[in-house]
Amino acid sequence: MSRISLDQANTAVAAALAEGKTRGFKPLSVAVLDAGGHLIAFQRQDGSSTLRPQIAVSKASGALALGVSSRKIADMAADRPTFVGSLAAIAPHGVTPAAGGVIVVDAEGLAIGAIGVTGDTSDNDEICGLAGLAAAGLIPQA
Repeated sequence: MSRISLDQANTAVAAALAEGKTRGFKPLSVAVLDAGGHLIAFQRQDGSSTLRPQIAVSKASGALALGVSSRKIADMAADRPTFVGSLAAIAPHGVTPAAGGVIVVDAEGLAIGAIGVTGDTSDNDEICGLAGLAAAGLIPQA
């Protein structure tokens, strides 16, 4: 299994932030985690609110914990709100059921980490996360 290097994580963060700036999005915060949910890289743009670091990490770590994107976790929350609501108490970094957390996979499809983006609408957060992964040569989970 491969891993996400610090250079790749930094590239993904920078590219995600640049995408948001180019599109005129609100200030973003971006976190990249390894397969174990440990933080590799994080940045937040000027003007980003104070809870954004935790939200970015929880989008990425929640995706890793459940094996699906945070967008799919949001869908799960609509169908099973009690289940998803109960995860906050047991997930070390929380679970945020909103798009913007995307799992990164290797060539065999095994999870090697995740990116979490927050600050604008959830759809826009996800757009920036995917742009960051593409710039770093990382593969998003299908």
